[in-house]
Amino acid sequence: MALDMNGNSGNNLSQAADPAKRLLSVGEARAIMLSAVAGLKSEALLLDDALGRVLAGSVVASRDQPPFPVSAMDGYALRHVDAPGTLTLIGESAAGRGFSGRCEPGTAVRISTGAAVPDGADTIVIQEDVHRQGDRVEVPATAAGNNIRPQGLDFSRGQVLLQTGRKLDGVSLSLAAAAGLAKLEVVCRPRVAILSSGDELAPPGSAPGPWQIFDSATYGIAGLIRGWGGAAERLAVERDDVAQIARAAEEGLGGSDILVVVGGASVGDHDLARPALLRLGLEMLVGKIAVRPGKPTWFGRRSTGLVLGLPGNPASALVCARLFLKPILDKMQGQDPAKGSQVCRARLLKALPANGQREHYLRARAQLDDQACLTARAFEDQDSSRISIFAAANALIRLPQGAPALEEGALVDVLMLDAN
Repeated sequence: MALDMNGNSGNNLSQAADPAKRLLSVGEARAIMLSAVAGLKSEALLLDDALGRVLAGSVVASRDQPPFPVSAMDGYALRHVDAPGTLTLIGESAAGRGFSGRCEPGTAVRISTGAAVPDGADTIVIQEDVHRQGDRVEVPATAAGNNIRPQGLDFSRGQVLLQTGRKLDGVSLSLAAAAGLAKLEVVCRPRVAILSSGDELAPPGSAPGPWQIFDSATYGIAGLIRGWGGAAERLAVERDDVAQIARAAEEGLGGSDILVVVGGASVGDHDLARPALLRLGLEMLVGKIAVRPGKPTWFGRRSTGLVLGLPGNPASALVCARLFLKPILDKMQGQDPAKGSQVCRARLLKALPANGQREHYLRARAQLDDQACLTARAFEDQDSSRISIFAAANALIRLPQGAPALEEGALVDVLMLDAN
């Protein structure tokens, strides 16, 4: 067998160069996954249906807001040069029903908050400062422009109000409505099929067998997907059978943008997810990742879609979903996947031992101290099967590969989770 100058065979070199056969860093694995992801098409939705969706195009104002000068207070519209003085009341301007005449010298118009300022008037005197008797009003001295909101104060015609890629919340929907839009062009929801396999899994609500536990990871993954803007479909749990898993995976790929396979990702005799997908012609792009928890996480593609394989332990699956599935869904929806992976810095409330050769994500509780500085404390037990610890966490402490022991008060990277 021919050897290179370092004593390696050509076959070994080929395997080392193949990302699917190497132990990849978190950053390398995520980059490979994202390179295989394309953005989704868009659809037009009514405002009532657009909450939580991502804009596929910018929202541009078609007119000024307000479209005319309006009163900021209840009071009287007049010409500032006529004050102080006693003026004749000639009409009223109410919100949605303006005064059609003109405010001439020596006159005033009763006006409500939000009502159009009559022609000729250039100031509003609040009603508390006015003494009225019949159609005569006595007003104090006032400056021009008082209590008037000018045309275009909020936004002007042609102004970009919401940028492409904005995730729509209640405030952004209000802004779109203020611009007069009844529909918005949004990115289609990523369709995610979730397949779990294992003879040990029983559906919640059923009577489990003597050696079974309840399927929990798929419910957590589905909830995360919906919170990240995707549409999740949980497929039936399959038994430990390659043919059954392959058949279910084929169906899942046919109706989704990405198939997430939970469990069966390691190298044991009953870890059959990878063999089942390889039987379907999957091109493996990521085989294993130097991450803890979640080393067996894998990723591949075939002509009908993408596949992300997550570990079966619930906490491992949830951590790796945050690290890899969320950026994938972000890119599909036209958002910057890097933003969701950004870390912040926090001070440790308890020392941590040195880390090994896998990037470690520790479930933790982060909070502001009395000086408004972010602090974090890792939970004592980081066993990857413990969902209760994950439910109490609101952050993940990131320890790089080979990180030294850290004393209390040391700064660490923290990846914030959804608030809980």
